[in-house]
Amino acid sequence: MAKQIAITGATGIIGQLLVRELLDRGDRVTVLSRSAQRARAVLGEVEAFEWTDPTAGPAPVEALAGRDAVVNLMGEPVAQRWSTEVKERIRNSREAGTRHLVDALREADPRPAVLVSGSATGWYGPHRDEPLDESAPPARGDFLADVTVDWENEARRAEELGVRVVTIRTGVVLSENGGALEKMLPPFKMGMGGPIAGGRQYVPWVHAEDVVGAILFCLGEEAASGPVNVTAPEPVTNRELSKALGRVLGRPAVAPVPALALKALYGDMSEIITTGHRAIPRRLLDLGYRFRRPELDGALREATGK
Repeated sequence: MAKQIAITGATGIIGQLLVRELLDRGDRVTVLSRSAQRARAVLGEVEAFEWTDPTAGPAPVEALAGRDAVVNLMGEPVAQRWSTEVKERIRNSREAGTRHLVDALREADPRPAVLVSGSATGWYGPHRDEPLDESAPPARGDFLADVTVDWENEARRAEELGVRVVTIRTGVVLSENGGALEKMLPPFKMGMGGPIAGGRQYVPWVHAEDVVGAILFCLGEEAASGPVNVTAPEPVTNRELSKALGRVLGRPAVAPVPALALKALYGDMSEIITTGHRAIPRRLLDLGYRFRRPELDGALREATGK
């Protein structure tokens, strides 16, 4: 039976893939966007509502009422040089935006039964090599961890309304259309790629297809609630990721990239590249999700067109 799904952040990398799969399986899609006209141009046959500034006030209630579920993917991109202003946008787009979405859910009648809301493995902050499942506590005093904690708290307010809430803690997404891989490819294609800051830090990677797959799984799986790590079953070190990408591209991957060079390029944001954590998708595996791209080499070949 076809479902009616409302989505924020639908024009992003994951949002576009998700909309395509929902439409292909016969669901009806409503998107909330800063520009409804642009959303329709990018996404095709969707119902689009204008939400000009998610940080300023509640979402349009008419975009949520009567829908079966909501997927919340909005947020200022993290992969950019951080300034005070950029940090504020990263925080507000997630915290205030999600708060205003839940405020609108409170008024929606009939109300959606499920909210799948974005989050990130940044919750865990820098760690060494110990596996981290959803029971691990958040890092303290870390910018992204602090943002993620508040972001999840805003989403979980919807539980007070009787809504089943899933917060998807997404790792480093591999996609041919942007994200971390897009920034890694140029030096590797020139034969200048290699491990970063020693390469011992873990990278909780995941292919974009599995982010979409996990969202669809959580929408339909009644037992899914609370935090869910959306990462591949086997995280790898930065050195292992570099070697795999070199193999896929047929280029050497031995040129080390010092942490200071990343710091000069990205400022404080470089910390999420030079440090890492070994997040594992315990909840997804326990619930029976079958990964579409569980192997790193295969995921990289698909994401790079090789």
